[in-house]
Amino acid sequence: MNRKLLLMNLFLSCVVFSGQIPRVMAQDVPSASLLDPQAAEKANTDAERAKAREDEVYSSAKDALDEGEYDSAVKEFDEVIKMRGRKADGALYWKAYALNKAGNKGQALTTIGELRKGYPKSNWLRDAGALEQEMRGASVNPENIPDEEIKLLALQTLLNSGSEKAVPLLEKVITGNYPPKLKDKALFVLSQSGSEKAQQILLTLAKANNQPDLQKRAIRYMGMNGSGHNRTALKEIYNSSADMGVKKTVFQAWLMSGDKEDVLAVARTEKNPELRKEAIRYLGMMGGRAELLEFYKSSPDPETREAAVGAMLLCGCAHELAEIAQTEKDPAVLDKAINTLGLVGGAESLATLSKLYGTQADVSTKKKVINALFLHGAGKEMVSLARKETNPELKKALIEKMSLMSSPEITEYMMEILNK
Repeated sequence: MNRKLLLMNLFLSCVVFSGQIPRVMAQDVPSASLLDPQAAEKANTDAERAKAREDEVYSSAKDALDEGEYDSAVKEFDEVIKMRGRKADGALYWKAYALNKAGNKGQALTTIGELRKGYPKSNWLRDAGALEQEMRGASVNPENIPDEEIKLLALQTLLNSGSEKAVPLLEKVITGNYPPKLKDKALFVLSQSGSEKAQQILLTLAKANNQPDLQKRAIRYMGMNGSGHNRTALKEIYNSSADMGVKKTVFQAWLMSGDKEDVLAVARTEKNPELRKEAIRYLGMMGGRAELLEFYKSSPDPETREAAVGAMLLCGCAHELAEIAQTEKDPAVLDKAINTLGLVGGAESLATLSKLYGTQADVSTKKKVINALFLHGAGKEMVSLARKETNPELKKALIEKMSLMSSPEITEYMMEILNK
């Protein structure tokens, strides 16, 4: 082996280790992010990156709006609009809102016109119409935002004292033309009320699809109050909605309420592959070890088994993964199980990985095990394997991974190589 290359690897072990490992683990495809750019590119498609960027800019724009930074908000909403993605119509509405707040009423009205022309079926048209009426003088609210925030504190006090008078006032704030931050505060206050009227308003908002942001917030707040009535309503909303975003928000509400039974039911019956995977993932987040193992054993298709194995990371199913890694025949599912074992960590995972390396004959599978041992941080075990390994390709793979790690055993082994 080239002596200079080994010295460079030793140097990398000192300076790269602290930065690389967390990024690797966060991506859940460690070998791809460090050594296989093509696999990383495949895992992170252009569409996924575009969605993530759109969400990031949209969220930043709304934060700027909440802080009263209207010019910055307009610029960022413009960026979202140019993407022509899922949030373009919402960005047009909030751009108009920000322009009006900044005193540019003419531009705001033009932006509403662009919304109507470009998105004639948008759920934001109702809010845009109300904003337009307000700008044209049909319904002008003289109160400024700081005053409304003080008023909201007063409404909270009224609710805490059991007064029903606060409910219609809260509804007025929620459905009026106020910044999303203020609406969210009002909706949260409303969700804390035990009154039948307040809960009915919350349910109506959760079912309505003409105000997307409010609908999703209402669904989440229903999850925070996991009553039997709300659980029934959430199931109804999931089954009746055709909007993927709404359905995924219901999953978040189920997670907050700990409603594992409804998530399990969706995982068993959902026909949409993306939503079925989402249900399986949430089962992992909710600690559904037995349910995930049931899915794995009862599912004939590798795709579902792979999703169940991936979700086992979220509940630390080392024992279940160890069993799967030693019995699974499908290459893709086996690779997922091996990789997940490395991420789960623990003594049982380490013992299983070491055993797999010794029993597997396939070189590519052994490389997967090496990568999992790397994720596990098993420097001592990797040195032991490297000392015994006679296959040059596998020995090189072990040394390459160890060059990104730091342990006394690895340092000692690298010095041995240099001194030969």
